[in-house]
Amino acid sequence: MKNLKLATFNVNGIRTRLPQLLEWLRKESPDVACLQELKAHNETLPLAEIREAGYGAIWHGQRSWNGVAILSKGSQPIETLRGLPGDPSDEQSRYLEAAVHGVIVGCLYLPNGNPQPGPKFDYKLSWFERLITHAQTHAGSGHPVVLAGDYNVVPTDFDIYDPRSWLKDALLQPESRERYQRLLSQGWTDAIRAKHPQERIYTFWDYFRKHWERNAGLRIDHLLLNPVVAPRLVDAGVDTWVRALEKASDHAPTWITLDMSPAKRPAR
Repeated sequence: MKNLKLATFNVNGIRTRLPQLLEWLRKESPDVACLQELKAHNETLPLAEIREAGYGAIWHGQRSWNGVAILSKGSQPIETLRGLPGDPSDEQSRYLEAAVHGVIVGCLYLPNGNPQPGPKFDYKLSWFERLITHAQTHAGSGHPVVLAGDYNVVPTDFDIYDPRSWLKDALLQPESRERYQRLLSQGWTDAIRAKHPQERIYTFWDYFRKHWERNAGLRIDHLLLNPVVAPRLVDAGVDTWVRALEKASDHAPTWITLDMSPAKRPAR
């Protein structure tokens, strides 16, 4: 495989949005798809339909809430980690990691944190700290690693249509943004911003007040690349057409392509 297409997509209910998910898989054919907010227990996930679409899958479900999955076209992901380390009492299904097509892929669904201040925001920040600690082990591991998912963080005001009406939201709080920047400082590359430094790109449009129709969006779905794989980044973008489908998720799939051809030997 030369180019690898890897995507992240908060499906906002995999059973409710299964037709939209299958249409996207058929049309865009990502090699790897990280899914969040499955809202389904392990026993009720539509695995037969996903396999019929040509994908192997691993998943970490939770009844009615949360849930993450990693899909791999034509192969079965090799699970390497289930659940984010650092808090044995945490029962929420928000992190899954696998080796797939030559890359270690972490699929994450970071807590929303609203309302803030309060216990939900405290949980968001503590979960973020655990992610930062775990990510450090991958940042300099020597293996290609991608951390993909719904981070529930708008990194800067450039990543939102208008921050004024969201100033109290957990997605824009200084504590959330500081942790995202601290994560990047380990050496991770924000793929969308690396390929589109001057372009306003959104991945989420709220259902209310015609946010989609007005392109009043937020960028909260991110793919972070460690220093090993970042030089292989070819392109990055958002499949916005999926957000326009009937009964769509409020997120659109966000993707990258990586050049996975063997590295050239150094000249003698």
